[in-house]
Amino acid sequence: MHKAIRRRISGVAVALWHAAECAVQKGFIGLNRKPVTISGFGGRDKVMAALARSLAGNHRLRFASAALVLEVDDFRKIEEIYDRDFIEDILLETSKRLDSLLQVSDVAARLEGPRFAIALSPHRRLDLAGAIQVAARIQHAMAEPIVLRQGNLYITVSAGFALASRLTAPTGAQLLRAASVAQLEASRDGPNAIRSYSPAMHQRINTSNGLRDEVLAALDDQSITAFFQPQIDLATGALTGLEALARWQHPRRGLIPPCDFLPILEQCGLMERLGQRMLSDALSALAEWDKNGVYVPAISINMSNSELRNPNLVDHIMMELDRHDLAPERLVIEILETVVVTGKNGITETNLSRLAAIGCGIDLDDFGTGHASITSIRKFAIQRIKIDRSFITNVDRDTEQQDMIAAILTMAARLNLVTLAEGVETPQEQDQLARMGCQHMQGFALARPASFKDITRWMQTYQPVPTEAPDHNARAIRRVN
Repeated sequence: MHKAIRRRISGVAVALWHAAECAVQKGFIGLNRKPVTISGFGGRDKVMAALARSLAGNHRLRFASAALVLEVDDFRKIEEIYDRDFIEDILLETSKRLDSLLQVSDVAARLEGPRFAIALSPHRRLDLAGAIQVAARIQHAMAEPIVLRQGNLYITVSAGFALASRLTAPTGAQLLRAASVAQLEASRDGPNAIRSYSPAMHQRINTSNGLRDEVLAALDDQSITAFFQPQIDLATGALTGLEALARWQHPRRGLIPPCDFLPILEQCGLMERLGQRMLSDALSALAEWDKNGVYVPAISINMSNSELRNPNLVDHIMMELDRHDLAPERLVIEILETVVVTGKNGITETNLSRLAAIGCGIDLDDFGTGHASITSIRKFAIQRIKIDRSFITNVDRDTEQQDMIAAILTMAARLNLVTLAEGVETPQEQDQLARMGCQHMQGFALARPASFKDITRWMQTYQPVPTEAPDHNARAIRRVN
């Protein structure tokens, strides 16, 4: 099929291709067709029955029985971008790849959503190392691009497995349940992680239910605090700002990822309190750096829908800026495309307009994953777009990704919008973006989010490396270890 039809077109970039000021559709351009039904895989009961049979085998082989559970990472985000037909195509292709890797006597099933289970046939060499090799081989196959009519999609899977030798007198159901527990832990540590079941995992999952009470207290005792990730100018290598990101340093469990505590805060209606904490931490850090002679041009904070609907928001921000003796120009407010689309509340629009009027920057985060229109971008005073990581991944070697980025950059230039690529993970991606003319970047290729102390040390040792020409391959990289 012609490349132009296969090219993925989503987000505001649709407006460029159609040269019209229209809302971006949630799906993609394609032919009308019936949903695809996944076939060739049995149900959960079939996997449990296969595991039960292997457990009933001879004494030596039954202890080499194993269950494997896989889940496509960040599938909810994929569902937000693709329509139902394409989701079925993605799952069908995933099923086919999985099927091609299995032994004749293995039994596989699709569980709920993007989850798959496999009863691995018993084998004397199916030990811990062997099971890891099986999972890694599957992950490698899944990493190849899925070719859809609108472009290439890259996915990763998190895998958990359970060996019968790790359980006491297991049944087929217990072995599958144990693999599911391991997969859940892999997803929390992922993406693209592999975990083997151990009895201690049950304890960790049970204790996670107690996080609700602890996370509420963590807001008060400042255990939830800001970590900082740098942003640079791709042409000069100069530091242009930092993004403040919420992190929870638990006294016993260590650093707890945001995916474990942000949903709890949202369910409890405490996102505004978290936002106030991030604003306070960010501005305090900025003032401290100024005091110590470490110059940070600007700092970004994320704001939720509920925060932006607060009629007292701007007054509170101005009060905090005055308290820290900071100019409004040094604060950037990041909003999601969902805010632009659903923010028909007049207070949201008024707040963003007032913030822009006093000098604060307004960034549109995760650009390309929602339904924003050009009219909305103008109405909400957007000044910079942060190109979503889904467009950045493999941009150095995927020509269709390059076409999409080129379209976004052209549109941004026409609309006088600044561009920042987020989630840049490799030097090759960074080089390609610089050659294409993207203005700013942040991501693991530069530095991971770090505490105030660690990011201060990073900034004190960071040395910008300019990009002298479009084809110059120099990089500004000083990683936080």
